Formats: sequence, C-alpha cells, structure tokens
Amino acid sequence: MRARYAIAVSLVLLLAPVTACTTGPTLENQGDVTAPPGDSKHLTIGSAGFTESDLLAQMYALLLDRAGYSTEIISVTNREIYEPALENGQIDVVPEYAATFADWLNAKKNGADAAPVGSPDLTTTMKALRALAAPRGLTVLDPGRAVDQNAFAVTSAYAAKHHLKSLSDLGRSGLPVRLAAGDECVKRPYCAPGLKKTYGIDITGVDPKGVGTTQAKQAVQSGRDQMVLTTTTDATLDDFGLVLLADDKHLQNADYLVPVVNRSRAGSEGVRTALGKLNTVLTTRDLARLNEQVDSRRRLPEDVARAYLRSHRLIPGG
Repeated sequence: MRARYAIAVSLVLLLAPVTACTTGPTLENQGDVTAPPGDSKHLTIGSAGFTESDLLAQMYALLLDRAGYSTEIISVTNREIYEPALENGQIDVVPEYAATFADWLNAKKNGADAAPVGSPDLTTTMKALRALAAPRGLTVLDPGRAVDQNAFAVTSAYAAKHHLKSLSDLGRSGLPVRLAAGDECVKRPYCAPGLKKTYGIDITGVDPKGVGTTQAKQAVQSGRDQMVLTTTTDATLDDFGLVLLADDKHLQNADYLVPVVNRSRAGSEGVRTALGKLNTVLTTRDLARLNEQVDSRRRLPEDVARAYLRSHRLIPGG
C-alpha cells in the first residue's frame, strides 16, 4: 500500500540534508552519472504543491504502481529544494516543464544573468535541457502532448466584437490593450515587450494583478482591462467568460510536461515505459479539465487522477 502523501516529519527529514547539496555531482562522483540506469523498486515522487503538479504526481504514482513499483509522494513547493533532492536520490521522479526547467538549470550552472536556453521550439529546448540535466545525474524522459505555457485571454464578447481568434488578429486590429498580469510583465520578453515586438499589440499599460489570478480575470471581465496573462491549462476561464487567443507566432517557450528522474535510481526502461503511457493520451485540454475538477469541484487529486487513467484503460477499474 503506497503512502499517498508523506507525513510532515518525512518532509523535515528530506529538507535537512538537502539544503547543503546545491550543486551537481562532483568530479569524484562522475561515475554516478555515467553508471547504468538504476531500477529501484521503491520510488519517491515529488510534487511542487500546486494542483497540476499534484495531479501529475498522482498519475505517475498510479502508473508506476501498476508497473510493479511501490511509491510515495512528497510535496516540496520550492524548486531550490526539490531539485537538489532529485539529484541526490531523496526524490526519484518529478513532473517538470521543459523550457522552464532548462532555463532554471542553466541559471544554476551559469548564473542568473545567463542567456535563456528554453525556446518555442521543443526539439531545441529538449536538447538543451538534457545536456544540462545529464551531468547532474538526471534523465529527462520524453515530453508528452500536454503543454502548460503562458497564454493571453480576452472576454468572449470582446473577441466576437472584434473578430479575434489569435494574438495576430489583436495586433492587426490596432486596439489599445490594458493587460492584467504580474508586475514583472513590463520587462519580461514573453509578456508586454514580446506582445509589442512580435504581434504589434498596443499595450497601453500593465495592471499588476498577478498571473491568472481571480482579481486579474475579474478586471478583464468588468472591462477595466482588455486582456489577462494566464496559462494554457487554466481551468476557470469559462467562469469569467474568457477565451484564449492563439499564440500563432509562437512567442511562448515550449513548456511541455516532462518527467525528470534520478538516473541511478529511476533511469530504467521500466520507469520510462510506465510513465510514457501517459504521453499517448494526456493533452493540454485534458489537463485543464482535470485542474478544474480539483479547483472548482473540490475533488481530491488522487481521485481525479485515478478516474482519468481508468477512463483511458491505463490502470484497471474497480
């Protein structure tokens, strides 16, 4: 019987030794990186503590259980903590986002001012990510179909009135746009500067209400702002009468979902095959709907994950 979530003392035990382990394997330990992939039969899965990460961790656990592994899930909300734990084998598997994790590892290696290596191209991003992960004893498994990246939404009424389906349409319209987003949007290349440069959108100001927050969506719903920065798996857009505009020129980076594993403990073909089954079914739309069941309907992530996998015959029913 696997533990659904490790108790608080387990988290304390996890964090204490990890804080000192902030770099990848030393030269003396390079054998750990090049050694044959390990196949531990008891695996610890890390969740970053938000709905989507919880759902993915539960699906990973159920798929691995089905493949004959015993698993437990532990929630560690800080990447600065769980990534070193993944390197040293205290965590064996985590769901990650390709471009974001590539840029994070790049900054860890080359400094906070290092040029980003994540890009809108998935192949380029995965190549950079795997090159950064391998020296740290990490293996990045194949990405699936689901992607959780930044996205921009307007009200359905606004879209219909101005015949908008894409960000290019909005740029061509010449409409002035006040954008509800995080305050960092003013400088981030994927946000206000990118919308202006790539799409020619007339961003008149940024309303600092956060990324995809209720307050940001309400500001657009009320007409105070015209567009909101959110994500492609946002589960509550319909509740606010909002629709996404297509990023048809690919401004956003390729944040496809990827399992990342500790090579020496979970780099086996058995783990790869078990988790790869999710890639054949899980889409961005599916993930948004699963998030909605947890966030809006208050269902438990484990129950939602199990029902989804059963519906696709990836685990037995009963």
